[in-house]
Amino acid sequence: MPVELRKRKAPAPAAAPEPPAKKQSKVAKAAAKVKAVVKGNTEKAAETNGPPKSAKPIVGDIISLDGFGGEVETNDGEKTTLKALVDESKAGVVLFTYPKASTPGCTNQVCLFRDAYTDLTKEGLAIYGLSTDSPKANTTFKTKQNLQYPLLCDPSATLIGAIGLKKTPKGTTRGVFAVDKTGKVLVAEPGGPAATVDAVKKLVAAGGFSAAKPEAVVDKPTNAQVAEEKKAAEAVEKPAE
Repeated sequence: MPVELRKRKAPAPAAAPEPPAKKQSKVAKAAAKVKAVVKGNTEKAAETNGPPKSAKPIVGDIISLDGFGGEVETNDGEKTTLKALVDESKAGVVLFTYPKASTPGCTNQVCLFRDAYTDLTKEGLAIYGLSTDSPKANTTFKTKQNLQYPLLCDPSATLIGAIGLKKTPKGTTRGVFAVDKTGKVLVAEPGGPAATVDAVKKLVAAGGFSAAKPEAVVDKPTNAQVAEEKKAAEAVEKPAE
């Protein structure tokens, strides 16, 4: 019986050798090293400083009034700052923000503050409206609505932004912000016309702040009184003859 010959399978072709890695140029090596250092420094700074803090003040914060919110202008055209307003107040300052003078919602808001003005200010708080309107627009608004308090003009929204009531990218959020003489934030919240007034009413009712009390006045004795007291003292000390 003839022997059957089996054919062997051809061996698989050897894998093509990988091309030799290209050498990095000196410039590329230096760039990679700088990138690694910058990345490391960034990560280290993040670990040290932690997450960025929100610039928006909240109730209970103590803010530094120096330079806070920049410079604004009263509807009468006088330049001022939040610090100056707080210094002039007896117990602190209330700022309520409104989007646009002489519009229905803003008219309602300023009139609510007008009608409650006596109760809101009885403990020494000073009330101010705040918007991006011009002095002319706010003066017209104040005069027409017979407001007892000034309206502040902040066209660049620096103070509005500092108290956290600036819209992005443009506009003003209606709300209220209050700070006492020490820089402590008492109220900081958005809200409708009635809600902004109610927030200040609750603040006044709850207390938690007090008007600055004048120092006690001590009457100094006159020269005649001093001489009389000295004469009386000598008479007591002089022995009887």
